[in-house]
Amino acid sequence: MFKDLLLQRRSCRQFSEREIQPDDVELILRAALLSPSSRGRRTWHFVVVERKEDLEKLSEAKSSGSDFLKCARLAVVVCADAFENDCWIEDGAIAAYGMLLQAEELGIGGCWCQIHKRMLSDGTHSEDVVRGILDIPENVNVLCIAGFGYRNVEQPPSKEENLKWENVHLHRY
Repeated sequence: MFKDLLLQRRSCRQFSEREIQPDDVELILRAALLSPSSRGRRTWHFVVVERKEDLEKLSEAKSSGSDFLKCARLAVVVCADAFENDCWIEDGAIAAYGMLLQAEELGIGGCWCQIHKRMLSDGTHSEDVVRGILDIPENVNVLCIAGFGYRNVEQPPSKEENLKWENVHLHRY
């Protein structure tokens, strides 16, 4: 049931050494490619990263919050040309979340790593770091990296009682 999938999906930053099977990688990517996009233009691009040395380099793309990528078994970099589509951020976010949900359904953990508008402590933009590692063209913006792997630690599902219904406003704010 979809409700259960939403409750179960939690950000996972600790992964086992178990490899993700090619069929599961394809399903994760299919979820991104099936995601809705502004005016159906599908202008996003996805860079699939499985090489350990590239995952380790990506784990250093920003000052904090990217360390978990070094132990991920798979990363998908979500990017787009902002001049092609003014909704590239929204479209990319939807695609990334689709991948995270698909991974969860497969029993694979995942976590979002924000790259857009992030930087290293020396002021280097994280997007430039990722572009350099993966040969992404200068005109292509990098939104995030979704890292995936089988969980090394089990997490309890979210609790219904923690839902912030007070943040829902009926008819007016």
